[in-house]
Amino acid sequence: MYTRRTHRWSRTMSSARSRTGVTLVAVAALLLSACSSGSSTSSATSAAGAAELTALPRATPSDLAPYYGQKLKWRACGVSGFECATLRAPLDYAEPAEGDVRLAVARKKATGPGKRLGSLLVNPGGPGGSAITYLQSYAGVGYPAEVRARYDLVAVDPRGVARSEPVECLDAREMDRYTQTDVTPDDKREVDGLVDAYKEFAEGCGKQSPELLRHISTVEAARDMDVLRAALGDEKLTYVGASYGTFLGATYAGLFPQRAGRLVLDGAIDPSLPARRLNLDQTAGFETALTAFAKDCVRHTDCPLGRPGTPPEQIGRNLKAFFDKLDARPLPTGDADGRRLTESLGTTGVITAMYDEGAWQQLREALTSAMKENDGAGLLALSDTYYERDPDGEYSNLMFANAAVNCLDLPPAFDTPDQVRAALPAFEKASPVFGETLAWAALNCAYWPVAATGEPRRIEAKGAAPIVVVGTTRDPATPYRWAQSLSRQLSSGRLLSYQGDGHTAYGRGSDCIDRTINAYLLRGTPPAEGKRCS
Repeated sequence: MYTRRTHRWSRTMSSARSRTGVTLVAVAALLLSACSSGSSTSSATSAAGAAELTALPRATPSDLAPYYGQKLKWRACGVSGFECATLRAPLDYAEPAEGDVRLAVARKKATGPGKRLGSLLVNPGGPGGSAITYLQSYAGVGYPAEVRARYDLVAVDPRGVARSEPVECLDAREMDRYTQTDVTPDDKREVDGLVDAYKEFAEGCGKQSPELLRHISTVEAARDMDVLRAALGDEKLTYVGASYGTFLGATYAGLFPQRAGRLVLDGAIDPSLPARRLNLDQTAGFETALTAFAKDCVRHTDCPLGRPGTPPEQIGRNLKAFFDKLDARPLPTGDADGRRLTESLGTTGVITAMYDEGAWQQLREALTSAMKENDGAGLLALSDTYYERDPDGEYSNLMFANAAVNCLDLPPAFDTPDQVRAALPAFEKASPVFGETLAWAALNCAYWPVAATGEPRRIEAKGAAPIVVVGTTRDPATPYRWAQSLSRQLSSGRLLSYQGDGHTAYGRGSDCIDRTINAYLLRGTPPAEGKRCS
């Protein structure tokens, strides 16, 4: 279900384009939302009303000194040119003596020429995305050569993610059932089925990862980053975070403003918003992306949703009608495990392609196969990409970590099915196509076995160096106004705008964006106020 994974940002070297996923169940990455009434009407209103994230004392507490003083032991780790190490951090920062969590770290040393500038930590988002996989498959070889020459590129899988003591919840067959659950229930029986699926997922996480679930918040992950900074020998943290990674980076700046160096927050999340508002804004963002796709689709002869001149609203209605048909009669896919293309899997497949306009051709082809040839294989493949299901039917822990972080960071968007029903008109107004699905997807945290420890927080990071906040005007997963709000909250925020489609902007084809960010990373020169690129 859309586990509010609003942001998984990964890359393939072959295409050098971003590929993301989004499960909105708990809403986006930092959807630290609370069981809010959803009464806030704008990011500005929420920022003004939210409490401020309080900075931690500058001095390192004595009981944390052993963690801050540790030395990393680097070793080869199977990928040429990369080294790996293990970082220790306290499971509970309030009680360091209670035990450790071990975090996987990887780096690609600066290649030269030029004076080394220190370490550059990267995070691709999620929550739940593997930063190490991102480093080894893209950033370490695909970041601009001048950046790789001057920085050691470093990644740490956050606690509970991938190589860092991963959260586990369901086995492969259970996940197959979960991803096929009807997320647009038509009657009480289907509502009960959806609730049961959410409860089974939550109970699985609680049973298999009981202690870790209480200590997997973004605040704790940000504190881990400061321990890593010290272990790397850097006075300040230099960082590029995408999507959820912007929430992680902003949280770091709020906790440690004096140690925040050159931070780039690309595809920003607004930390002052409650979960319901985040979900609603994101729903509208996907509708914006769908409109852009619709306008592009009808320019091509293979568009299965309309002809030249068909308005985007009609394209949306045609797509919704297709989803309704899947709800009544799933399509064959030829899948070895017998999965058919259900409405939930088909919707996930379409949403996956909304993250990157480079996937629109693939989406047209997949929709054509499904709508005209009764073959759901193409949309199923897109959905599997989103869920990180491999050809052998196994899932990464992305979705488990995604829900675990989201549900701890913010109180749930909804507590009961009745609350979802009451909010449906607002969600369907935000997106006639995706609104119903994303509203029901936001119910998952209501059944989480651990109570949320976070709440919406305004982040000012007073005293921090300039922080570059990047917003894409038609970003489906992190709407542009979130970047506008975050840049205003941060006392040293600088908004860099990209006029375009897709999720995030750095390294996605805009020379203007790349030159501006490179200048900041290499020379410390932030963008001018109001800088816009296309």
